[in-house]
Order: sequence, then C-alpha cells, then structure tokens
Amino acid sequence: MPGKDCEPSSNAGRGASRGADRLLYALARPLLFRLDGERSHDLSLHALDRASALGLARAPQPLPGRTVRAMGLEFANPVGLAAGLDKNGAFVDALASFGFGFIEVGTVTPRPQPGNPRPRLFRLPKARAVINRFGFNNLGVDALVANVAERRYRGVLGINIGKNFDTPMERAAEDYLACLRKVHPHADYVTVNISSPNTANLRALQAGDALDALLAALMAERNALDARAGRHVPLAVKLAPDLDEAGIDAAADACLRHRVEAVIATNTTLSRQGVEGMPHADEGGGLSGAPLRPRATAVLRRLHAALRGQVTLVGVGGILSGEDAREKRDAGAALVQVYTGLVYRGPALVREAVRALDEP
Repeated sequence: MPGKDCEPSSNAGRGASRGADRLLYALARPLLFRLDGERSHDLSLHALDRASALGLARAPQPLPGRTVRAMGLEFANPVGLAAGLDKNGAFVDALASFGFGFIEVGTVTPRPQPGNPRPRLFRLPKARAVINRFGFNNLGVDALVANVAERRYRGVLGINIGKNFDTPMERAAEDYLACLRKVHPHADYVTVNISSPNTANLRALQAGDALDALLAALMAERNALDARAGRHVPLAVKLAPDLDEAGIDAAADACLRHRVEAVIATNTTLSRQGVEGMPHADEGGGLSGAPLRPRATAVLRRLHAALRGQVTLVGVGGILSGEDAREKRDAGAALVQVYTGLVYRGPALVREAVRALDEP
C-alpha cells in the first residue's frame, strides 16, 4: 500500500512513534500558546523544517490508509493539509512528515504582498477556534514556484491561487490567469480561492456573471496549458461557508457548466456563532476551527446534492477528530483537509483521521 515505508516495521515501533508525536506536541504546545499566534505559527514551521533537515522527522511519505481516486489523481490517503499553513511552499517536505495524503500550499498572488497589519491571527482556545485576517500575505508566485520545484515530496501537491489586494476587481481574472500559467508545471491540481474574507470584495467572484466569466477564462487557459504540457491539471474552486442556499446552488451550477473538477467546502466564516463574548471574538477576519464545522458541513451536504456526484468534493472546516473527518465523508466529501485542528491536536490528528476514514 502506498506510504507503507513511513511506518516502523513493528507494532511496538508504531506505538512508540505515535507516543513520541503526542509527547512532543504536549510539551511544545504550552510554550507555543504563550506566544503571539503568528509568531508561534512561524516558529513551529521553522522548527519542523529544521527537524526534517536533520533527519529527526519522518521521511516525507504518506501514512498508510485507504487510497482514493479523485479529480483523475491517485491519493495515497484521503487526509490533506489545507492551504494557508504554508503560503509560500517553503515547508512542503517538513509538513509531509505528518503523513498527509496530499498537501495544498498558498494562497499565492502574482506579486508579493505583505498582507494586513499585525496582529492578524488570534486563538480562541475555549472554542478550539482561530480568527485570521492575513490578507494573502505571500512572497509572490515566482518565489513559491522556486520553492516547490525543489521539493522531495512526490505525493499530490495542490497550489492555491488568488488575486493581489490592489488589483481592481474588473481585472481579477488577469491575476488568476497569471498564477495559473506559473504554477501549472508544478501542481497536481490548482485551487481557485474566491472565498477568503480578508481581501476586499473577493467573495463577489463567487456569484453570477463574475463567476461565469472567471471560470470560462480559467478553464480555457487550463485546457491550453494541458495541451502544451501533455498532462492534465485539475481545477478546484474553494467556496465560502457564508453562501445562502441559492448562492450554493448557483455556484454548483456554474462549476458543472464549466466542468470544474473539484469544489473545496469551505473557507473560513465571518459568523461568530459559537464564540460570542470570548476574548478576540470581535476581531475582524475569518473564523475557523470547531465552531465552523456545522456550517461547513451543511454547505458540503448541499453541494453534494447540487453537484449530483459529478464533481469531487473536498471537506474542510472544523475537523478536530476522526469522527469529524467521517462526518465530512458522510456529507459527500471524497477527500478532507485539516488546518486549525493541527493547532489544537498536533500531528496526531492526521493519523487519527486517516484511521477513521479507513473504517466503513
């Protein structure tokens, strides 16, 4: 089975490895949670990268689990890393040591941009939630391409693309097309992020003529790039959890018309349901983590009905346990992604979700 070499050969070794993961995270978490959220985020990634370079982390291989055929791709297991953790594709090999079946990097924009002013990441531990308003901070598409071109990881890699904050909305498609052309040779699939709440007016691209025009341009360009490269790169669209039922159905119809291969449900939410009155709850930005789960799953379920099994669904939003991962599968997801759950559970969450999705 793919990824079997990442596991120690004996049951005792596997148990020791799992125990070491839990122990290391249990020791590190109190220190990390004393730091500013973004500082903790950066330190964690650099520490993991250093451990990987020194051979102290597992080789970048997926955990053994149920293989999934989706988007025309073979996934060694159905548990992936959501975009946002590694915006510049600089830590792919280190993050692969967690055992993901696929990794998505970005969101990347054509030009570098600093994002919104700090502080812009806030933990809400009581709710097992995070609020962020990063605003697509990244080093630009050329830097990401240079990073992912050097990766050792050979599992499925998704690259998430967006627009620069100062690009007028009427020219948004130009930014997405510029990114698509640059990342196409390096991506196994490309995600079109039109649902972040932290870039002004971006979510307007999810509806009506704007969505039709964007998808028409992207699919035409993707098809031309595929023909020149002699390889097919699927396109995914990432939607918001704050769409109403009519909006969900309209977006689904557009994805069907333009033959988009996947829909990722969902991004973060502007709702504060479930965190009312908590410290930082009134901060601007998108809420992720446990309070997002019910809404994200409801959107996923609605999309599953609207798409009629013709488009791969990726469930993300509020997965903090194996049971949460199964809930996404039961709502129609072929694949799942985690992000905020890693903040609260550490790498043990990945193993737990893979095991849970092995079960009927």
